[in-house]
Amino acid sequence: MKTVFTLTRRAAAVALLAAPFLTHAADYPSKPIRFIVPYTPGGTTDLVARTVGQKVSEKLGQPVLIDNRGGAGGNIGMDAVAKAAPDGYTIGFGAISTNALNPHIYKSMAFDPRKDFTAISLLGTSTIVLEVPAASAVKSVPDLIAAAKKNPGMPYATAGAGTSMNLAGVMFAQMTGTELVHVAYKGSGPAITDMLGNNIGVMFDNLPASLPHIQAGKLRALAVAGPTRSPSLPDVPTMAEAGLKGYALEPWFGVYGPAKLPAPVVKALNEAFVEALAMPDVKAKLAQAGFSPRGSTAQELTTLTETEYKRLGEVAKKAGMTAE
Repeated sequence: MKTVFTLTRRAAAVALLAAPFLTHAADYPSKPIRFIVPYTPGGTTDLVARTVGQKVSEKLGQPVLIDNRGGAGGNIGMDAVAKAAPDGYTIGFGAISTNALNPHIYKSMAFDPRKDFTAISLLGTSTIVLEVPAASAVKSVPDLIAAAKKNPGMPYATAGAGTSMNLAGVMFAQMTGTELVHVAYKGSGPAITDMLGNNIGVMFDNLPASLPHIQAGKLRALAVAGPTRSPSLPDVPTMAEAGLKGYALEPWFGVYGPAKLPAPVVKALNEAFVEALAMPDVKAKLAQAGFSPRGSTAQELTTLTETEYKRLGEVAKKAGMTAE
């Protein structure tokens, strides 16, 4: 009887601890939702979060407040998500970098993307563009390769260490046999400013942030990193078309909450994001900016995170990628 009584007391204690979350899940949401974007304003993630967040807010009947927390390749912002209460009022904008690549290249990680998050929905994929200032003498990928071989140590900019753009640069150097030096900025905005000021000559960037400057003729797109051309830049070749056979990298993004998020909360958020991403005006706006929106089930994002974690771990190890 003592054992049964002990187990009953433990079960009751667990039920009492879980009760607040279950109660709140039933009438979720009843207050504003904080959507942490782990990068500075002005980049791809910011644009997508604000566009989709507005629709999610309308669907759920509560404000979705965008909270930009850049730094450490997105790790600072996603760490805040991992440590938040699992009640659905703090969610994060995860990416291929924060939830698959970073754990393999940062010497110290405050979270484990496989254990410390609850997947909610895929947001879509972006295009990485290789670009130079409009005044640059480099007109094509072969031109850039020739220039890099003539000038070992050529610097290239990205939105940060450990980002998919950083990975794109590493892959480019590996496949072309060139020696490039990575210059990590705190977001696309500052890097683009230096590009426009001719303070750095090469950049790998997520297309949405750079597209307006390319269209304005201030930056020149040499190639896109994905397996197919971007509808936003139909005349710009893929890396493979430009001579780097087998080169393909397509960043993905998703919404995550803290671990142990209640199923009813995951369901409510998933339905809201999937519905928002399917809206014609949202699809048109994001596609025009070079982003391909696509929602998914929570399980699909969980599976993607796990498989990409393993795949990119092997890529990072082979490339010797590291970040502080």
